[in-house]
Amino acid sequence: MPTPPPYLAIAAEIRRRIHAGELSPGNRVPSTRAITREWGVAMATATKALAALRQEGLVRAEPGVGTVVVRSAGAPAAESLNRDRIVRAAIELADAEGLSALAMRRLATSLSTSTMALYRHVPGKGELVRLMTDAVCGEVPLGPVPTDWRTGLEHGARWLRGIYTRHRWMAQAMASFTRPVASPNAMAYLEWILGVLRGTPLTPFEKLHTHLAIFAYIQGLAMADDLEEQARQDTGMSDGEWMDQNEPRFDAISAGGSYPLLDALSAGADFEVDLESLFEFGLRRTLDGVATLIDETSG
Repeated sequence: MPTPPPYLAIAAEIRRRIHAGELSPGNRVPSTRAITREWGVAMATATKALAALRQEGLVRAEPGVGTVVVRSAGAPAAESLNRDRIVRAAIELADAEGLSALAMRRLATSLSTSTMALYRHVPGKGELVRLMTDAVCGEVPLGPVPTDWRTGLEHGARWLRGIYTRHRWMAQAMASFTRPVASPNAMAYLEWILGVLRGTPLTPFEKLHTHLAIFAYIQGLAMADDLEEQARQDTGMSDGEWMDQNEPRFDAISAGGSYPLLDALSAGADFEVDLESLFEFGLRRTLDGVATLIDETSG
């Protein structure tokens, strides 16, 4: 039996979610960007999948919002507007299309309300992003503080990495070090990290900078994640496809023999660089550096 085109398989999965109630009438379905990220397909394939669902009458394009599930005549009344609902909708929008796509007017349209109605609950986008940041930082509990500092810092780093992976827009929302977000849940994370380091001989300055060094490392990888994802969206190519296309150019540059060390490395390489392996390597080396600092302070 022939395999159906990828766009039909994607449409079938979204159709299943609609029929199963995972996507209710009025909900936004995955955008073309979200589809390319989830299924690893080109933008054209994602566009065809949504077009197929529109032809079936299951979804419709909502100006300023995106593609939403068609609301039937007997659909229940919309959920009342409140701050929590606004924040949830804003997170969904930012997850699907990035923080730059988040605007009060567009968010109001997606919630079937007016922009002024939003301002009665949230004074503006800046405060909305702060509330979104606090909400996602509270999604997963950190748990009790481990007695071993290295175990604790590793757990905290993976916890933070998980937030950035689930919500790529956090790389922008948390970008400033000198103007941190006033978020109770983010502050609870810092308090937790300081608890991890409480039993070490580090000074308060060293404890805070240990936290900031790890935070900066994860923040940098998160921004790289976002840029890599954007590149896949813009080109419609996977990392392997992009490398295959550009390999002749790299070969031409190396042909003159100006990069013998790089050529030797490439010739003997049996691995592929990815951000997850880089995260694991960098985290271990960063914690090794903290261990050295602790040993030196103890001496």
